[in-house]
Amino acid sequence: MQNDELLIQKESQIFDAIVIGSGISGGWAAKELTERGLNTLMIDRGRMVKHGQDYPTENKGPWEFPLRTKMNLKEKKEIYPIQSRSIFLNESTKHFFCNDNEQPYSTEPGSDFTWIRGNQVGGKSLLWFRQSYRFSNHDFLANKRDGVGVDWPIRYKDIAPWYSKVERFAGISGNTDNIEQLPDSEYQPPFEMYQCEQDIKSKFEKQYSDKHFIIGRAAHLTKPNREQVALGRYNCQARNQCQRGCSFGGYFSTQSATMPAAMRTGKLQIASNSVVHSLIYNSQKNRVAGVRVIDSETLQQREYFGRIVFLCASTLGSTQILLNSANKHFPKGLANSSGVLGHYLMDHNYNASAHGFIDGYEDEYFSGWRPTGILIPNFQYRPELYRKHYKRGYQISGSAYRQDWRTMAASEGIGKSFKEKLQQPGRWGFWIGAQGEMLPRHENQVSLHSTQKDKWGIPQLHINCQWSENERLMMEDACETMQAMLKNLGLNEVSGQVTSDKYPPGSAIHEVGTARMGSDKTNSVLNGHNQSHDIPNLFVTDGSCFASSAVQNPSLTFMALTARAANYAASELSAGRL
Repeated sequence: MQNDELLIQKESQIFDAIVIGSGISGGWAAKELTERGLNTLMIDRGRMVKHGQDYPTENKGPWEFPLRTKMNLKEKKEIYPIQSRSIFLNESTKHFFCNDNEQPYSTEPGSDFTWIRGNQVGGKSLLWFRQSYRFSNHDFLANKRDGVGVDWPIRYKDIAPWYSKVERFAGISGNTDNIEQLPDSEYQPPFEMYQCEQDIKSKFEKQYSDKHFIIGRAAHLTKPNREQVALGRYNCQARNQCQRGCSFGGYFSTQSATMPAAMRTGKLQIASNSVVHSLIYNSQKNRVAGVRVIDSETLQQREYFGRIVFLCASTLGSTQILLNSANKHFPKGLANSSGVLGHYLMDHNYNASAHGFIDGYEDEYFSGWRPTGILIPNFQYRPELYRKHYKRGYQISGSAYRQDWRTMAASEGIGKSFKEKLQQPGRWGFWIGAQGEMLPRHENQVSLHSTQKDKWGIPQLHINCQWSENERLMMEDACETMQAMLKNLGLNEVSGQVTSDKYPPGSAIHEVGTARMGSDKTNSVLNGHNQSHDIPNLFVTDGSCFASSAVQNPSLTFMALTARAANYAASELSAGRL
């Protein structure tokens, strides 16, 4: 690569904005920036995926797959040894997962971080679980109250209007619950609980006055508004095929929602198959001048130039780009005068679950495949509510289900008894699992490998991230608590398990925190508008900006922070301050 000063003098189109990444955050950045009138280039390392056209397994029945949607074991071992850890990878979804051999990374001894990636235009917005929850003011205050990590530079009131904006556009199904620690959203009608869940909820609320039992809030359309219909989006069909792609646009994705909204402005261009190598820095102006990319197929190098840059390449993707953009002015990584870039990596901890069986309801069944379950929000959201032996808390999600031939086969085997069982309805079971907060710790970090590079010549990431004693104690307590709940609610054959050694960080696919926000530029990378402390025209709005993980699924907050930052950036650019 040439030096920075030579690169910035190349003659080329200069975009108003460049957005790196096209997933949930990148899609929102492109939508908001183009709607503010900015000519915008969106760059993604993966192939183009066209909505309604490039969903090759959509509507296929299990019998149409050679292995009935199961993955070939050799293929899992040789092509997807890491991606296959995702519960969503199977024969019907593998086209949306990357080849692990082409994008390797290394881990520190004792760390087995699971990095799941969706490398195509649309990213993991095509694959996410669609659970959508606001953070509360308790979440934005947690670090300050505990003295752990850095204080968020924003509070709930700063982001609440942006939550409302993105919810109205994306479409969130849910119920008004009036819960202090889990603020309500702008809703479309909720999905219905099964009858046994409704009865469990009634018992639960009588026994646990300090806790709540609600239907999960999900980014699925149940009553589309005019704008959603105008974009070609329609009701969720409850088919449970979301990770294959949805031509109905029933769930929120870049393809179904933000990309078509940006395209209708006439101000969006997309560069697919473009692997970002690094950012081009103009030291004289202290600005990011553009982006160096490598064509994923031809390996040819090219540059794009813009007035502002939004990094939305995923937590680890954006961090890798900044680290690889180091120069003599920022030797530890671009915009890293604080030295914290790459540190404080967090994920959610899924390592506790409980299960029981429900008597009765033999004449009850359900229609379709509801795309959400039930939720018990965090009930340890203030220090005075913490358990004495660990900090923070967890939320509990779950669902009732009716046993079918797959679960009965495991217990009955094959033959006459199995065939007889198939003629009888199975029992109702109820599963719940914890989603625990991970504390921000300096030693949980990503860095560039000193010698190993990928096929594009970019240094691989090296990851050191492990559960602390706090997370392990939390999961042990969660398992005990959930089993006690199920027993108190009258379920039978209750069991539970803690699986901390089985599911390392990364398994939840909620990684956040490596380019965190903060008020002090000496211990954070970004300010309260997701703007670099060091370089004014650089914004980072994916999960890397988080100062803490909270317990809620993070995607709705990605959307709100991105929309807020994009509108701030457009205003600052218009005012001539960028």
